[in-house]
Amino acid sequence: MSSDGRIFRDAWIAGVQEHFPGEPKAGYVAPWDETPDWERECAAAVYGQVRDFIVVSGGNTSKLTREQKGRFVATCWIAQIHKHIENPKPGYVADWSDLPLWQQETDADIFEAIERTQS
Repeated sequence: MSSDGRIFRDAWIAGVQEHFPGEPKAGYVAPWDETPDWERECAAAVYGQVRDFIVVSGGNTSKLTREQKGRFVATCWIAQIHKHIENPKPGYVADWSDLPLWQQETDADIFEAIERTQS
């Protein structure tokens, strides 16, 4: 489970470094060992949800658009936030259309990184 969460986190960090305009907050690019336990649990859970989605779709997720892939990651993440944080900040549970472009691109990158682990 830990390695699944790390794959998710590494993809998040790579996406932030590529897509974030300017200098990201330190917490956005903190390494796995400095990530809070609840966030590690979220990363591992969403990795599992994406992996399972890829499997049950017979590997046909490659036919999805990047937006569809990113939306799936974002929705799974929102559910985890609600599981771990009683009253999350609105930005933590924002709908896809309200996310900044850098975050949308990063979420799509995460999905595609998980897809690569399933090939």
